[in-house]
Amino acid sequence: MFRHLGWLVGLNYKSPSSKRLPDAKPPPAEVKPVAMLDSVQEIAIYIHRFHNLDLFQQGWYQIKITMRWEDSEYTSVGTPARVVQYEAPDLGSDDVYGVWRIDDTDNSFSTQPFRIKYARQDIFLSIMISFNLSLSRYEGLSSSAVILKFELLHAPILGNRSDLQASLDASPAAVHEFRIPPKALLGLHSYCPVHFDVFHAVLVDVTVHISLLKAVSYTLPSKVPSDSSIAEDVGGEGLSGSNQASAQVAAAGVNDIMLVKSLLSARDILLEELQKLSKAIDQAIDLTDFISKMDDTKFDSILQENLVAADAKVSGQGKPQNGLEKVNGTSEFGSGELLRPLSRGALLNSFHSLGDQVLYLWNTFLNFHRFNKTKVLEYLRDTWAKDRKAEWSIWMVYSKVEMPHHFINGGGDESSHSAGHRRVSTMWKLTDDPAQTAATRAELHRRSIAQMKINNRSIQDMHIFGDPSSIPIVIVERVLNAPRRTTSENSYLRNLDVINSPGLLSGSGSESVNKRSSYSSPKKGRVLKIVVFVHGFQGHHLDLRLIRNQWLLIDPKVEFLMSEANEDKTSGDFREMGQRLAQEVVSFLKKKMDKVSRSGSIADIKLSFVGHSIGNVIIRTALTDSIMEPFLRYLHIYLSISGPHLGYLYSSNSLFNSGLWLLKKLKNTQCIHQLTFTDDPDLQNTFFYQLCKKKTLENFKHIILLSSPQDGYVPYHSARIDMCQAASWDLSKKGKVFLEMLNDCLDQIRAPQSENRVFIRCDINFDTSSYGKNLNTFIGRAAHIEFLESDTFARFIMWSFPDLFR
Repeated sequence: MFRHLGWLVGLNYKSPSSKRLPDAKPPPAEVKPVAMLDSVQEIAIYIHRFHNLDLFQQGWYQIKITMRWEDSEYTSVGTPARVVQYEAPDLGSDDVYGVWRIDDTDNSFSTQPFRIKYARQDIFLSIMISFNLSLSRYEGLSSSAVILKFELLHAPILGNRSDLQASLDASPAAVHEFRIPPKALLGLHSYCPVHFDVFHAVLVDVTVHISLLKAVSYTLPSKVPSDSSIAEDVGGEGLSGSNQASAQVAAAGVNDIMLVKSLLSARDILLEELQKLSKAIDQAIDLTDFISKMDDTKFDSILQENLVAADAKVSGQGKPQNGLEKVNGTSEFGSGELLRPLSRGALLNSFHSLGDQVLYLWNTFLNFHRFNKTKVLEYLRDTWAKDRKAEWSIWMVYSKVEMPHHFINGGGDESSHSAGHRRVSTMWKLTDDPAQTAATRAELHRRSIAQMKINNRSIQDMHIFGDPSSIPIVIVERVLNAPRRTTSENSYLRNLDVINSPGLLSGSGSESVNKRSSYSSPKKGRVLKIVVFVHGFQGHHLDLRLIRNQWLLIDPKVEFLMSEANEDKTSGDFREMGQRLAQEVVSFLKKKMDKVSRSGSIADIKLSFVGHSIGNVIIRTALTDSIMEPFLRYLHIYLSISGPHLGYLYSSNSLFNSGLWLLKKLKNTQCIHQLTFTDDPDLQNTFFYQLCKKKTLENFKHIILLSSPQDGYVPYHSARIDMCQAASWDLSKKGKVFLEMLNDCLDQIRAPQSENRVFIRCDINFDTSSYGKNLNTFIGRAAHIEFLESDTFARFIMWSFPDLFR
């Protein structure tokens, strides 16, 4: 049942069934045979590396690959046709066992089993497997996409390795599918990262290479089946007798011309991509002789003329046009008649000549890839990364707002502020309910996605494209920084050059130099990048592991600290929690600095923080500790995920407020008193008021605030550090205290003239239809926890702006 290959470097395996042709029975003497043309889709998959990001279990793992047509009408599967092992693995290693295999029962390919023992472990597989998908059952070229399926098989460490394969075959631990659209089947070279799921977080570096190749021509009798389907396809009316035979020959001619046209397109695509890859990695390929002979071919002009009629004929029959479309999806030809007759012999010559050219280019590419596999992968990976923002913009909405130049005031009071600032009308238009407005905006966008027809050449990740309307909507609001305000309104700069300076959405400005650093970076040395992840109330140190994993994918060299200092200790005073975090961070920093110093010099330090819920309050409190002062100049990114930066003043969730009241009364939870401003009778002496007076946000180079209007656990305005309508019309001391806190925070975010700080707010709108009706949804906890259980929104944000996170 299985076909094995020994570990011989570069040894090709060719499936005996991959080129299998339909049986051609000799026709009766009275029936004239008709020469038929056939093609085959070859999809080559190169598996470079298996990188363990966050697997929960040690043991043996294996990757299984299958391929099928998406159209349920056809059950054909891809047949493994060729395997090339680029590099022989170390047979003496305990991390690899056995050999790869091909299973004829389901036409699958499986890598050799490999053992995973620790996090961030690499297993280099370096193997190319090619699948053939026959098009012989289709009338013309297929309009169906191809589904590429990766399965992760797992088996525990067994004493008897002879039972290993049976244990692996029991059931897949995770599955990741991709869709190759019809437009890509004529030719494509693409990076295709395989991640499986959030419970099996790995990175499998894969590239996919596709071409249309000719198959051997064969003959069929001109006898027509009893039904008149073919005749109806050709003329739209039922034919009989000798007319049916003529109709069959005519239909075959149209399909054959379409096939030859597709081979012509495949040749041009393959040649262009091969030249592009050669130039990109600076490895020359001599195609001069090939191009000169290609230009001398005489059948191109005849084909172009006849394809006009062929295209018109097929279009009139309502047949799929994918094989005749340009790369950009528009048809090259309109309607018309045959301009010059094309004999059957000329068509066959064109088919064989083009097929030979495509095969030559395909084999040239495969040989080129074998000796430049790493460079090709790096180039395709960089290209993939650049395309993410454009592809994922389907679920992202961008806007820009201007940071107020002046003090934000309430809407019902024009008197002077107690601190001496004259109130002027706010520049932000207040709505009846900002959270509801944001949710409505996202829902309208979600409905438009449900009606959208996604039609491109890119390989589609089915985790995202499988159900596009269920993916989170991310509304990115870029806040254009204004100059810092002073105690005099007249001192505000009106120069719009600062506001219109290059920023995040243009892709520039994110690498500006932090001029507050006390030393100039030397020419040589390592930039030590550290990210600290801080969980929320009653959380776990691994709560933010999905965000960490995405950060590691963008920048594998980053050092991360999953804070454990306050695990099981989040009910006390924020000051104590902040002090514990500060001590933990400083200890981690010194350890990493000492390690780098022993092997070289430190060019710079970039210290970033990611917090969830009250973890953000703990972070800001830690930054006020005296032991953190020497490191404040190294602060880089602050990523806040649903953080109550302004506490729970004006919280509109009555049910959640009742829960907070119970925690205060029954358990006397100190941090809840501080969040609700009941820790001191005088609001100006409360913890949060005093925290906002301290410069906890001022030193960060970039600030990103993530919020969700569906999150009932943290007030929407508090997570966004934004205006609240209830506070704007509150003339009591409570309203004035809130406005002071808001302005103090915004003052810290406003960028000095010498710096171009990025400040964005991101509203994450989850698909609540999948939650169902339960208590978590009713009180708003579902969206608050979804930040920890989903990483799609993080992928969108981080891969859309990768320069911020590198």
